[in-house]
Amino acid sequence: MEPSLVAVQDEESGYGGQSKVQPFASTPEPLLNNRGSKQNPVTLSRLLGLDELVSFSTWRASVAELLGTGVLVFAMDTIVISSYETETKTPNLIMATLISITVAILLLATSPISGGHINPVITIAAVLTGLISLSRATVYILAQCVGAILGALALKAVVSSTIEQTFSLGGCTINIIAPGPHGPIEIGLGTSQAFWLEIFCTFMFLFSSIWMAFDRRQAEALGRVGVCSIIGLVVGLLVFISTTVTASKGYAGVGMNPARCLGPALVRGGHLWNSHWVFWVGPVIACGAFYLYIKAIPHKHYDVDG
Repeated sequence: MEPSLVAVQDEESGYGGQSKVQPFASTPEPLLNNRGSKQNPVTLSRLLGLDELVSFSTWRASVAELLGTGVLVFAMDTIVISSYETETKTPNLIMATLISITVAILLLATSPISGGHINPVITIAAVLTGLISLSRATVYILAQCVGAILGALALKAVVSSTIEQTFSLGGCTINIIAPGPHGPIEIGLGTSQAFWLEIFCTFMFLFSSIWMAFDRRQAEALGRVGVCSIIGLVVGLLVFISTTVTASKGYAGVGMNPARCLGPALVRGGHLWNSHWVFWVGPVIACGAFYLYIKAIPHKHYDVDG
């Protein structure tokens, strides 16, 4: 599923060492403190974070995002393929459980370096809430997309062509072409249904787990392991719900991670591009809704400014 998800002491500062305490490790400190007073003048340069484009810490963190997303795509797509390939009556449950564990482990592995985003959704949400700059977010999302492509290429290199074609390289699918009694037929979910599922599930993901990482008080209470475990659990639950409730063969479940869907689509191509926009537009809308939700909450009820 970017910088550290828990309020911790960090050696780096996203704005050139101005602060040691940040809501995300290796991310810039928010523009306001808990009293709401400005720590520094809010300038266009500060909001964009242009200085971070030449910051070694930013690019070092982006390597963690690239590798983390690459491993995530390779692992998740392998889990998707193996869950349906094995003869079991509950492939959805097995897949969701393994995905939960994988996400939690990768967040713990990458969070000390980059904050453990490994998902453009988290990066966009962090930008909208003022936790990281636009420049850092751009670098992160680019790294995540490249990592996803490398992860998909690695998977393609180790699976047979039959597995690749049968399971669409474990990518994000809404519908597929399958043999029917009178020729090939299209099976799966309607585009509008998949679109709304993507919005609802991504918002639930942000609301029920990522918000705990953004809120300093909850993050400190739960700790890094607690926060990452909850995020992994929520991701697994939403994957299970989306694949079980729809019960549509051909629909791979909600993506909630545009980069993860992009990698297999670029490497495998074909029907993976069908309605691919759903896996980008849906999460972006969910991020916007999450931002509006945060703005509607009285500031006394949360602390993202440290």
